[in-house]
Amino acid sequence: MLEDHSPAVSAATPWPAAYPQGYAVVDVETTGLARDDRIISAAVYRLDALGEVEDHWYTMVNPERDPGPVWIHGLTSDVLEGAPLFKDIAEEFATRLEGRVLVAHNAVFDWQMIAREYARVAIDPPVRQRLCTIALSKELALPLPNHKLESLAAHFGVVQQRAHHALDDARVLAEAFRPSLRAAASSGVRLPLHECRPLTEWTADRPAPRIGHQGGGYSGYGAGSWRPARKRPACPYPNPGRFEDGKPLKQGMRIAFSGDTSIERELLEDRAVEAGLHVATSLSRLTSLLVTNDPDSGTSKVVKARQFGTPVVDEAAFGQLLRDVEQAD
Repeated sequence: MLEDHSPAVSAATPWPAAYPQGYAVVDVETTGLARDDRIISAAVYRLDALGEVEDHWYTMVNPERDPGPVWIHGLTSDVLEGAPLFKDIAEEFATRLEGRVLVAHNAVFDWQMIAREYARVAIDPPVRQRLCTIALSKELALPLPNHKLESLAAHFGVVQQRAHHALDDARVLAEAFRPSLRAAASSGVRLPLHECRPLTEWTADRPAPRIGHQGGGYSGYGAGSWRPARKRPACPYPNPGRFEDGKPLKQGMRIAFSGDTSIERELLEDRAVEAGLHVATSLSRLTSLLVTNDPDSGTSKVVKARQFGTPVVDEAAFGQLLRDVEQAD
């Protein structure tokens, strides 16, 4: 049974009528972060409108490929060999998600991995909204040192037992989400809900076109890109200036991307936006940082970065920097 770390919601501050009627707290472990990576385990804690646990579910999934970073998730090929394929658990997984808001830590990642799996088996996943607990913690202005799950858990006194095990990560998140939800309700905070759009890039007959090679990456745009172009909301933070080597990124910094990335470009951009960074489509003297895996290329952004002296890092370094973005002043 999960312990209650939740603030009380008094009669003077009734539960917001606009809040969802149920949640599915989700964690998936995967073979990696790229578009062709697969889910190898999944867990769901179903919660009612007030964040109380209704039930939980866990399964391993045979990814039909190398399991990836075993040293992180601990699931070897031998362990996964007898696990069901995603198509075999798709219906059960769907019943856990149906009619609920998907809740995850860095929810855009979990959603896109789930959506791709459903697209591969030509099924529309029954979830239409997601909520990221990183975004919610920012809305609540929680005094966290960073946006890692372990920091959110520690803030609410939740004890992690098996990090990077989908069921325990989902349990920890469910236990941390309930007090977050109640704090939001008591303060009248609008929940940061985002639309979940089904993917259409895979069909049974035609897989998404491969643009790069293993380790070389995939473009976030062009053939195989599933998400329509959209205008992002303006970054709410002022630009604090250029990134300096050895220091953290800071909210409001302008980030530009150039060239192929191993993680889908728009996923990287979404992560940057959720961290409070300004994603720029072009490079100027105001750009804080350029992210590229090919700093010697002749793309216009790389050329301008050289001209302006804009700092440049690769995708891996940027991923590390995203883990601890300094809050705006």
